[in-house]
Amino acid sequence: MRNNFIAVLLFSTLLSGCSSTLDKLDEIGKPPKLADINNPTEHANYQPVTWPMPETAPPAKQYANSLWQTGARAFFRDQRASRVGDILRVNVKIEDKAELDNETESKRDNTGSIAAPTVFGLENKMLGLLPERANATKLLSVTGAADNKGTGSVKRKETITTQVAALITQVLPNGNYVIDGKQEMRINYEIREVSVKGVVRPEDIKSDNSIDSTQIAESRISYGGHGQISDVQQPRWGHQVIETLSPF
Repeated sequence: MRNNFIAVLLFSTLLSGCSSTLDKLDEIGKPPKLADINNPTEHANYQPVTWPMPETAPPAKQYANSLWQTGARAFFRDQRASRVGDILRVNVKIEDKAELDNETESKRDNTGSIAAPTVFGLENKMLGLLPERANATKLLSVTGAADNKGTGSVKRKETITTQVAALITQVLPNGNYVIDGKQEMRINYEIREVSVKGVVRPEDIKSDNSIDSTQIAESRISYGGHGQISDVQQPRWGHQVIETLSPF
């Protein structure tokens, strides 16, 4: 049963590797494709956000002759995004710096011996089966030693500054907005992708209908790309095929 499970797992891994390889082979000599524009809520991996909410407050009292409307931010119409489908601008500014330095060292010595001076009175017959001058008190001796030493160092500094237009996909019961934005740009057979997801407060949206990425809760920011330049920085497709299909 265990062997069948391992065989099925290995076969599925090979199939997934072949599918990925065939997709890459199909893109040779062609510019990378831009993704279609569609409703984010219709994606296969889209899931509405659930969030801990306070108790619902009773509706505020309405005054018929009042110029001030409950929940309004000004006397005039607010142009900032506030409903599902509205768009706001996200200012992405990331400055990341990390330095790590690790060192490990391990050492182990093993010594073992086996002797059989008496074996149910059959030691004489056993010695007859062994080469001449065999000593039953020194049948087997094992000595082992292991020494391992490793060092690692990481120094990284990244700075990303860009802007992305995001769409409000959901308004939570407490008034916060769930946003989802993605931007693709193709320049000379190279595609750059920026995506932003998370939850924002209406109070954090500025008067110019923008918000900083540091004010996004549960933010998921992705910046990357693919194309000719990215391919040059990777191993050739033949090497990738071997690495993908090899089970070792």
